[in-house]
Amino acid sequence: MAGRSDLPRPPLLSSTVTRRLIENQSSVRDSVERVFGKPEGIEWGAWFASRMDASRAGVHRPPMHGISGTGASGADSIVVSGGYEDDEDHGDVIRYTGHGGQQGRKQVRDQSPLDGGNAALRTSMLEELPVRVLRGPDRRSDYAPASGYTYSGDYRVTDSWMGVGRAGFKMVFFTLELLPYQGAANLIEEIGSRVAAEARYATVSALRRVRERQVREQVMAMYAHRCQICDFQIVTATGKPYAEGAHIRPLGLPHQGDDHVRNMLCLCPNHHKQLDLGDLVITADLRARRTLTGEDLGALTIHPRHGIHAEDVDFRRSLTFAELATEPGWFSGRAGQGL
Repeated sequence: MAGRSDLPRPPLLSSTVTRRLIENQSSVRDSVERVFGKPEGIEWGAWFASRMDASRAGVHRPPMHGISGTGASGADSIVVSGGYEDDEDHGDVIRYTGHGGQQGRKQVRDQSPLDGGNAALRTSMLEELPVRVLRGPDRRSDYAPASGYTYSGDYRVTDSWMGVGRAGFKMVFFTLELLPYQGAANLIEEIGSRVAAEARYATVSALRRVRERQVREQVMAMYAHRCQICDFQIVTATGKPYAEGAHIRPLGLPHQGDDHVRNMLCLCPNHHKQLDLGDLVITADLRARRTLTGEDLGALTIHPRHGIHAEDVDFRRSLTFAELATEPGWFSGRAGQGL
């Protein structure tokens, strides 16, 4: 397993969806006083013989469930121990499978973003709350303890999306990244052979950033820094126009989007964020629509030399939870309380 996976930055569950989840749970009193971040008196790397010991120490309170939190409060901690076959542990980056749909350890149905633990992680992402990671034994991970459980520090949830898991069911996925003050280098140094791999990754990342900037500048010039959805142009205090480049098909594994002009849109910050959060989707005929209401925001401005690929647009749309909007009242009373 590589020292750090170039994990995707896919579209996320609509922030409107999350607001519904939080509203549905606002009447549920969270009887647990949650602590976000490092518990008092517990250091990163602390080892516990059992889940119960970790619970008593306040690192991860639920003795059974893998996600601690609710859609209203956010998730304060998770357990990473290979409980789902789609999990990927790369040390400072984790692809984490949401909860639900299992009988025993076998996946038997689709997961739902409305389940309490999944809604909790989404809230932590939107509110930028730190999430403690408790690692348990996992033969597939080079970072897991041989026995017992290790407090591996605080992570932030950077992405969330829907995908089909290895068992063929729809799954909710999250990307978590180690917060910089935890000292990611120390984690990598525990596996000495990965230091060189990290250096190679840094070089590739630097080259990619240069390439991405070149692509962005081409797209911005093509549209004179005007948003392709609303045609608004931001002019800064220095007189320079400003817009943002939004990848249509996410870069990196597993989505493998191209770092190319045809795979980037020129958007204002508002519409860029709404696209990333799944609040709007781009239809097959290149129109922008609100995810939940279906409101048509109009056709995108398309430069004749832009060359956007229809398959990339379709792929982007497939990663959102737009299908939920077709279920009237889908959000009413269905958000789990979590733990």
